[in-house]
Amino acid sequence: MTTVPVPRGPAARLKWAIHDGLTVSRRDLTHWIRSPEEVFGGLLFPVLSVLLFGYVFGSAVVVPGGGDYREFLLPGLFGMTMVFGLVITASAVVTDTSRGVTDRFRSMPMAGSAVVAGRSVADMVRAALDLAALILCGLAVGWSPNGSFGATLAAIGLLLLLRFALIWVGIYIGLLLRTPESATALFPLVLPFAMIANTFVAPGLMPTWLGHAAEWNPMSATVAATRDLFGNPGVGGSTWAADNPLVMAILWPTVLILVFFPLAVRRFQTMSR
Repeated sequence: MTTVPVPRGPAARLKWAIHDGLTVSRRDLTHWIRSPEEVFGGLLFPVLSVLLFGYVFGSAVVVPGGGDYREFLLPGLFGMTMVFGLVITASAVVTDTSRGVTDRFRSMPMAGSAVVAGRSVADMVRAALDLAALILCGLAVGWSPNGSFGATLAAIGLLLLLRFALIWVGIYIGLLLRTPESATALFPLVLPFAMIANTFVAPGLMPTWLGHAAEWNPMSATVAATRDLFGNPGVGGSTWAADNPLVMAILWPTVLILVFFPLAVRRFQTMSR
């Protein structure tokens, strides 16, 4: 039996971890690309959301303070797509675990961080493609970023930051689940998180207690901050979180990463399956 030596030294171990992580990412992306129904379905959902909410409900909703509803709506849909990505991550992780793929990786002479790091990179690539498709669809229906080029890039960066934070939540949950079927139960649990927010309407139009909860929602912070950066119509609020969306759009994902990144890594390292 051939033994693969473990690299010594911080630089060598970091290079080893990056190489193995990228290998796992390439595997995950290849698996995704070879499932055209998954690619098509993932891209179709945000596009249909733009068309349905923009055209079916657009004429019935008035933006507080004035402004075009589609310009108000699109940042909300951007944020909602990033949030629903949590279910995709958890489902992919539990599928690999249930099929024995994760155990096979754990038995191989590879960096211990490669599996979870590789999954995070692959899902970030998918998130970027989903966001690009959604932006193109938004442009086609009349939405446009009215801020500067730098502000637009910053808004996209905040959306991807939220997705990156939720990737670690999804990895941790996926490692806790036992069967791929159990991942389907996550969608109705994530849906209220995406709906009790400033996605479709201003929190001020909700009952007071619900509006306050919506304003403190991490997704609301990202959506409100991106509306400001895109130069799209936005709404104020009655809480500190609503008045400081940019701060909260950075703080919330940072907290999620600090909590769930170590939890996900520890769970992977201590799995007994």
